[in-house]
Amino acid sequence: MTETQIVWIKQLKKGNELAAFNLYNSYSKAMYNTLARITNDTEVAKDLLQESFVSAFKKIHDLEDPKAFGGWLKRIVVNMGLAYVRKKKYHFEDIEGQEVIESEDVDGSLIDDNTLHNAIKELPDGCRTVLCLHLLEGYKHKEIADQLAITESTSKTQYRHAKKLLKTKLQHHYEY
Repeated sequence: MTETQIVWIKQLKKGNELAAFNLYNSYSKAMYNTLARITNDTEVAKDLLQESFVSAFKKIHDLEDPKAFGGWLKRIVVNMGLAYVRKKKYHFEDIEGQEVIESEDVDGSLIDDNTLHNAIKELPDGCRTVLCLHLLEGYKHKEIADQLAITESTSKTQYRHAKKLLKTKLQHHYEY
């Protein structure tokens, strides 16, 4: 967080619209990427991004420490994405009891970001959501389970299943 961003947050609390515009420009790309990974739908992600910023700007007076703005905004964004996932009722496969093979990671130095992003987008909704929340957003399986109304065990198995599918997709891509 820069000193300029802290000033913008203080100005936003006083109703400065230019400060809101500047904060939006500073954070929108990262927040959009988070929503796009959670929803796997660019149009929905755009809509939820707008809703997230409107919500954050309306609640800006609840934010006590301007330095916490980024994390506070990210929680709002992730919660919006998860509300969409719950409403859409993504299917979380019950793969407990099935053999889930722990996969070794594909050599990350060979994978470009675009290929990885596309492979993640192709994962089944439930797997993709858990993978993104755990691996990319840093949520613990208990937190994911609570947010998605699934068991912690289901979250863990979805994550392992997602890694296995992702490994297969990436290996297949690099065979050609």
